[in-house]
Amino acid sequence: MDAAATAVRQIPRINDPAPDFEANSTHGPIKLSDFKGKWVVMFSHPADFTPVCSTEFVGFTRRWPDFERRGVQLIGISVDSVQSHLAWIDNINSAMGVDVPFPVIADLDTKVSQLYGMIHPGASATTTVRCVFFIDPKQVIRAIIYYPMQVGRNMDEILRVVDALQLVDANAVSTPADWRPGDPVVVPAPSTMEGLKKRKSGQDDGLDVKEWYLSTKKL
Repeated sequence: MDAAATAVRQIPRINDPAPDFEANSTHGPIKLSDFKGKWVVMFSHPADFTPVCSTEFVGFTRRWPDFERRGVQLIGISVDSVQSHLAWIDNINSAMGVDVPFPVIADLDTKVSQLYGMIHPGASATTTVRCVFFIDPKQVIRAIIYYPMQVGRNMDEILRVVDALQLVDANAVSTPADWRPGDPVVVPAPSTMEGLKKRKSGQDDGLDVKEWYLSTKKL
């Protein structure tokens, strides 16, 4: 099996248990299981002291209070050393006036990166692409986003995904395209003919029925 096929096979999938790990970080040794009971957003970056990654770390840091309010633990990771991470974080603080508050894993041996399929040989054989893993309090992977090295991430979208995941878990609903907090949500479609007829008749109070299979409501 070639390297590309191996990398694809190793990428965890949505609703898989998040692989546990123990690694060195800028906050000392950490394990994923340390954060059981919290939402975790773990994101990889290609390299320290690079321009796009620096803007992302500024972005994550400036939105840190928004992640905290949602009970989310941020964890960064790349294949750089702890010393490189520390020097870069110190430089970001000096140059851009932000103090990075979350741990950054130093994955020199690439064990965590390989475990999560963060190294894509077609992009680079030695550095991680921009991955975002959304891990729920039960340590199940709920969403995954990949970006190429040249495209920086959107913090609003990452927070929107967190909001959507937390909302659907709490209310057994779905979110439509372009959903933002406060927008109507999609309710489950009927699963019986009786339910279909009831939905079409307008007897389901509080619903905006577009079609029997597509109805929304405000929470």
